[in-house]
Amino acid sequence: MCKTVQTLQSPIQMISHLSEQVITTYEKISNIVHHTPVLSSTEFNLATGSNVWLKCENFQKVGAFKFRGACNAVFSLTESKAAKGVATHSSGNHGQAIAKAANIKGIPAYIVMPKNAPKVKIEAVKGYGANIIFCDSNQKAREDTLARVVDETGAYFIHPYDNKEVILGQATAAWELLHEHPHLDLILTPVGGGGLLSGSILAIDAFKSNRKNTNCHVMGTEPEQANDAYRSVQTGILQSLSPEQINNPTIADGLRTNLGELPFSIIKAFKTDIVCVSEESIIHAMRYIWERFNIIIEASCAVPIAALLEKKITPKYANIGVIITGGNVDLDALPWNRH
Repeated sequence: MCKTVQTLQSPIQMISHLSEQVITTYEKISNIVHHTPVLSSTEFNLATGSNVWLKCENFQKVGAFKFRGACNAVFSLTESKAAKGVATHSSGNHGQAIAKAANIKGIPAYIVMPKNAPKVKIEAVKGYGANIIFCDSNQKAREDTLARVVDETGAYFIHPYDNKEVILGQATAAWELLHEHPHLDLILTPVGGGGLLSGSILAIDAFKSNRKNTNCHVMGTEPEQANDAYRSVQTGILQSLSPEQINNPTIADGLRTNLGELPFSIIKAFKTDIVCVSEESIIHAMRYIWERFNIIIEASCAVPIAALLEKKITPKYANIGVIITGGNVDLDALPWNRH
């Protein structure tokens, strides 16, 4: 008698299955999210030695790409799962995005935020009608507080990045960019939890399957003060932020988080490179974009710009797309005014 042997999906098979869902995800949320503009600058191209296009998710609803993932996650829930609302933990942009998506769907949202979250992001979450529960500024406090909130409310937890629907939503930013600029050789993103980077990998994989003529790559960029993704890729084992990095955090507050397991499995399977930049270069790059492009970007968005200005990206990439992740900045605490 023969036994039926169940084979587990390989990482590449899993990723291929996910990338097939990028198109349907975009179709689902395209009428809810903004199709954000793409900007370029001759001066910036000369400074970097490449043709660079900025996908401006700072003009997205809630001011950040996070709305794409939150929107997809919230609108993918069954009515029974959504009935008691949604919950998450976030230092800002994901919390705003969940609050906004829940507001559109007409369900409650419960957002656990660290006490030191930027004021502008706290006020935005309140403005979307969500319930804020504050906690201490560490991962354990976030998770313990969230567990209590979920237990008390019955709300459905949507993880900021370790969630398939969130990752697929984030993939739509790169999907839009590739359709406007199919000639890109490289897409650069910041990496914190890894949702955007892994989503961009899926988008490129989906684009290649539909448009065989592209040879676009993707690369993550990270602060030296929060280089767990870089260390994870180098060792092949998921790493965490060190105590020193937690106690002396990067100016890029959106990247002060550990890389997620699902994003890491995608990043690792595609042998994705990560480059790291200094705090000084992040501040310089942030100010450069404010002054040269006349747009507001967060410090987290400036990380890939810093990598380009520092010439840490090989010149073989002639045409580069950068996902500008958000523009929610506390104008009373600009980083170049502190140094």
